[in-house]
Amino acid sequence: MSVPPPPPPPDSNPPYPPPPYGTDPSFPPPVGDYGSTPPPPPYGGYPPPPQYGAQYGGYPPPYPGQFGVDPWGRPLSDKSKMVAGLLQIFLGTFGIGRFYLGYNGIAVAQLAVSLLTCGIGAIWPFVDGILILLGKVDDPSGRPLRE
Repeated sequence: MSVPPPPPPPDSNPPYPPPPYGTDPSFPPPVGDYGSTPPPPPYGGYPPPPQYGAQYGGYPPPYPGQFGVDPWGRPLSDKSKMVAGLLQIFLGTFGIGRFYLGYNGIAVAQLAVSLLTCGIGAIWPFVDGILILLGKVDDPSGRPLRE
């Protein structure tokens, strides 16, 4: 029986060098090795930051009541809230209001529910027309409907 050799003393050097930094992607680079200092600003310094609400291109900022935007500056839909709501209330059994807005899937579902329930399902398009008139429904692009 042979006896295994004794382990090397703890102060001896390992037979291989330590791996250089950056070879193991699981370890971050050492502190202070992230690169040199950033370059100086261009002659005259950086331009001042734009002010809140500044518009580029010479266009004035939108104001409440301007055609095409609501009081918060969001673009409006090209569809009318009144037309869509009234179409949905009076012809909602056929999904006409939703077809007008561009929600073809909902319109077909309202038509199917109204016909398959012999008119009892027409409550859904009626309530939907009221919600359209109250402004709770946007167009398919997410824009609010015009007044």
